[in-house]
Amino acid sequence: MRLGVRVLLAFFLIVALAAYLLLSTFLQEVKPGVKQGMEVALVDTANLLAELAAPELRAGTLAEGRFAEAVGAYRERNPQARIFGVAKRRSEFRVYVTDERGRVVFDSDGTPPGTDYSRWNDVQRTLQGAYGARTTRTDPADETTSTMHVAAPVLWEGRLIGTLTVAAPSASVIPYAQASRRKVMRAGLILLGACLLVGAGISWSLTRAIGRLRVYAREVAEGRRATMPPVGGGELADLGAALETMRSKLEDRAYVERYLATLTHEMKSPLAAIRGAAELLDEDMPEADRRRFAAHIREQEARLRQLLDRMLDQAAIEQRQTLQDPQLLDLGSLARRVAESKAVGLARRGLELRIDLPEVRLRGEAFLLEQAVSNLLDNAMAFSPEGGTIRLEGRMEDGRCRLSVRDEGPGVPAFALPRVFEPFYSVAAPSGRKGTGLGLSFVKEVATLHGGAAGLENHPGGGAEAWLSLPLA
Repeated sequence: MRLGVRVLLAFFLIVALAAYLLLSTFLQEVKPGVKQGMEVALVDTANLLAELAAPELRAGTLAEGRFAEAVGAYRERNPQARIFGVAKRRSEFRVYVTDERGRVVFDSDGTPPGTDYSRWNDVQRTLQGAYGARTTRTDPADETTSTMHVAAPVLWEGRLIGTLTVAAPSASVIPYAQASRRKVMRAGLILLGACLLVGAGISWSLTRAIGRLRVYAREVAEGRRATMPPVGGGELADLGAALETMRSKLEDRAYVERYLATLTHEMKSPLAAIRGAAELLDEDMPEADRRRFAAHIREQEARLRQLLDRMLDQAAIEQRQTLQDPQLLDLGSLARRVAESKAVGLARRGLELRIDLPEVRLRGEAFLLEQAVSNLLDNAMAFSPEGGTIRLEGRMEDGRCRLSVRDEGPGVPAFALPRVFEPFYSVAAPSGRKGTGLGLSFVKEVATLHGGAAGLENHPGGGAEAWLSLPLA
């Protein structure tokens, strides 16, 4: 199971469990809470009505007096109330009054006067001076048939002269308890949904950052140029910094080891040639031979110096991850400046350089691009026949500029085409001399650093064509 799914499930299960415990506890308290609120209302109502009924009960006119008329009128009322979305269309309180012996004097339900209610807890306990209340079910098996009775003492000049009970069916408050339950359940579902969204957001943010680090680590392992992606703050940022530091140290070590091995290998041939020529110079030889061997030593020394310079350039660009101080450049003007610097070398070999470049603007480092174009021209000059033509051209394609350099030489052998951009891989020029094998590798690194690409292919019309494709500004 993926990490993001595990994080989301763990977060959701914890929140769901907490919400379930909270909601179940709350819901269990809804109905008792509503009934308790109803009992409080009955207590206050019973005591208020007991005060109103006391004068008529003392005078013996309660059953036919104003109190009985008011209760009858109340029972006929339609409150037209809407409570918690539940309509209340009738008055449901029952009121009955007993004398000091517990005999019915008045009952809004029509119980005959004189009926003995003294055995009921509400009447009995009130006559005893205690709090009198009871709940009775019409159907013992059905909770909704229960009725709550609350009694209050009827007092006259401090003496107990009877009791007044107010009763209300529990079914009258069940709809409000159910409405409250529905609202609580709805709020709980909304809470769970919100928690699920929050958990999904946290999971997505975490897995996205980890995914970026995974891609970065894979690119580093494959030897590609990689930039540390943004991963937010906190521990992930620390992890990213640690990975970047580790990558830098490992690459530095591997880079040094690889270049030392390559440098040692590449220097053996010119050093051996210099040593052989120097040993021969120690012997007596004609002046012409001495000059020839001295020239050979200078040639090998120049080759070594060129190798070291190219390796330093290659090392510097391979270690870079991004451009430094990029500027808006005109690629056509830049290429023409490089071409002008090759005028002497072209004239020495009778080569013609034809330039067809559009004026296009791109963002990059002028120094690196000049070196890349210079390397392409050097390659073309080395492989061009005496008196040949080199074409430096540019054209637009899909938001990029493709700059190409084509010579009229023998082209590149098919076996060498896949490897020409590898560091230190080179093909012998028609003159028999081999380069350092770093020129095209440098061009490729410059192209990649600028978000472009480089290639080399044999042209159908003869010769080789090297190209550099760069995105426009």
